[in-house]
Amino acid sequence: MIVLAIDTAGVDCSAAVYDSDKGAVLGQATETIGRGHAEKLMEKIDAALAEAGLPLEAVERVAVTVGPGSFTGIRVGVAAARGLALALGIPAVGVSTLAVLAAAETGAPPVVAAIDAKRDEIYIQAFDQTGPIGEATIGNIKDAQNLIGRLGARVTGSAAPLLAGNPVETQPDHFPIAIVAKLGAAGDPMGRPKPLYLRGPDAKPQAGFAIARV
Repeated sequence: MIVLAIDTAGVDCSAAVYDSDKGAVLGQATETIGRGHAEKLMEKIDAALAEAGLPLEAVERVAVTVGPGSFTGIRVGVAAARGLALALGIPAVGVSTLAVLAAAETGAPPVVAAIDAKRDEIYIQAFDQTGPIGEATIGNIKDAQNLIGRLGARVTGSAAPLLAGNPVETQPDHFPIAIVAKLGAAGDPMGRPKPLYLRGPDAKPQAGFAIARV
């Protein structure tokens, strides 16, 4: 199965073409841009397809990171994945960024994936050898430390220094697009991918500016 993987959930804008039968990435393109994913995504998809030597019509599934992560970036990726899946008549699968971080770890489970959500909060989820332990949540540092201690788990992700008691400026998370592709190939193709928002958007509608209807 040929999978087109997309990641716009963080600072990277990435695409990859993955052959699940061969277990190989055929082509990929990644650029760390911070923001502006909508302007760059199709360029990365075209580059990944060109490196793979395949037309878009060869894609049999689309995989996309659904968060947690950048509110706007997630919307860009999910909308693109849904649109491509609809146009090609193929399934689209959502992939959690926390699952990607956990899968990138090579040590023994359990592992806790922890993303710095700012405002002294952390996106967190635990994983063992069979998959996730419970749902992805957002909580404070103390709650996350309690979870880690209870499981005796290792920690991966940008919030790891905070959970170790180091009050440093955290670095952005990167979600390897090859792992997004592999998880997407193994994911459940039922339904459509939806953004995984664990906290509401920062932007709020302004009050007092509504136009009265007649």
